[in-house]
Amino acid sequence: MLYISTRGNIEPQSSAQAISLGMVPAGGLFVPQDIPVVDWQELQGLDYHELALFIMRLFCNDLPDSALQQAVKVYGDGHFDNPNPAPLVDIDGCGLLELWHGPTAAFKDMALQVLPYLLAASIKAVGLDAEVLILTATSGDTGKAALEGFKDAPATKIVVFYPDGGVSPVQERQMITTGGSNTYVVAVSGNFDQCQTAVKRVFSSQDLREKLFNNKKVFSSANSINWGRLLPQIVYYFWAYLQAVKQGKVESGSPINVVVPTGNFGNILAAFYAKKMGLPIQKLICASNRNNVLSDFFQTGIYNSNRPFYLTSSPSMDILISSNFERFLFEMTGRDAMRINKWFKALGTEGSYQVEDPILKTCRQNMYAGWASEEDVNQTIAAFFREYGYVLDPHTAVGVKVYQDYKQQSADNSYTIIASTASPFKFAQSVLEAIQPGQGAKEDAWGSLNKLSDLTGWQIPSGLRNLQDKEAQPVRKCLPTEIENFILEQFC
Repeated sequence: MLYISTRGNIEPQSSAQAISLGMVPAGGLFVPQDIPVVDWQELQGLDYHELALFIMRLFCNDLPDSALQQAVKVYGDGHFDNPNPAPLVDIDGCGLLELWHGPTAAFKDMALQVLPYLLAASIKAVGLDAEVLILTATSGDTGKAALEGFKDAPATKIVVFYPDGGVSPVQERQMITTGGSNTYVVAVSGNFDQCQTAVKRVFSSQDLREKLFNNKKVFSSANSINWGRLLPQIVYYFWAYLQAVKQGKVESGSPINVVVPTGNFGNILAAFYAKKMGLPIQKLICASNRNNVLSDFFQTGIYNSNRPFYLTSSPSMDILISSNFERFLFEMTGRDAMRINKWFKALGTEGSYQVEDPILKTCRQNMYAGWASEEDVNQTIAAFFREYGYVLDPHTAVGVKVYQDYKQQSADNSYTIIASTASPFKFAQSVLEAIQPGQGAKEDAWGSLNKLSDLTGWQIPSGLRNLQDKEAQPVRKCLPTEIENFILEQFC
């Protein structure tokens, strides 16, 4: 399996090269040169780690099979709090795919518990004699999941940049209490887009790469710009369908819809690739919060990041520049790298671009998009708990609300799976306030965890217990423009 750039600016690379690089050094993202098609029926009866191994072998056939087998062991060796790492829970005729049973209580664990193994095997395969410096920008959940996955990994250092004041107190506390001799956490003055743009700029700096290489260090990424991070996410959409068939919720071979609350577009892109591989998905539904740049694109064909940035109760989706959308558009244009170059150059210089009507039509054929306001989110959380006794986190509530809107508009009654992306306890204050208005404001982040548990009868995930009592590492602070200097001073 070879990988090409969305911008046509690098020779085809092996999976080891693509994963170890993280992103294309000159700009652009790696995608598989060919998408393998599988018969999902042949996957029935596999457990989760066997399914993951089957799919990863398709895309990483240049990596040692022993390394892939070691990587997928995480799904059954106690890293997850459920023997089934991604259970499908049926609520009112649709399936909630719980992706938050890992150590940091968010869907990012499904991939970031595996990526360290894939990266280590890739570095070895390409023969690099260097320490890997992982740079990650986070809007909340990726940071802790990446830190947890790479903590104390040999020959590796990881730096997580997050928007100062732009993540929940629990998310921030999770990051700064990770520990490990190789972890660094940096609060950036600005929003997530500014963090992410600055980190991408660092990745594409040939001068900085050379200085690091002279110090026997190389860059890589734990964000979903890295194919090695995106690949394990494809697995759980196959798993969701297999569970739906086994549970009798959908007839074998009948298509389903998939709803994904998303900001950076990686999680829903994984579902898109699962569909291209032959999984019977009828409609992909992209759900945004108030930062609704994606849903506006599907309405107008204009991607415009020149708009107000809102801090919401679903901070992991507070994003205006969705990195993985580049991969989606690459596929929608028939893999036209010239168009991608033109649009993303315009995004970098002008903050917007517009696609032609035939491209927009193709995008709409592949995906529906909607968004939910903060009021919508609160009402959805409250109604779901009142009617079903089920507790949604704000991100999943965005997905539920957008699905409800879609179903009302389309009268489409196909069985639908909604990606439940985080434990409600990661956002306990917001969830508590939605269920009992006025109550969340009375409690701090830690009191809200206990209060929410008492109110709902749900247990606080082990990774979130007693966070306030854990020793915190120092948090460095910088401006987006100072990230490169921070790396030079710290690692060169």
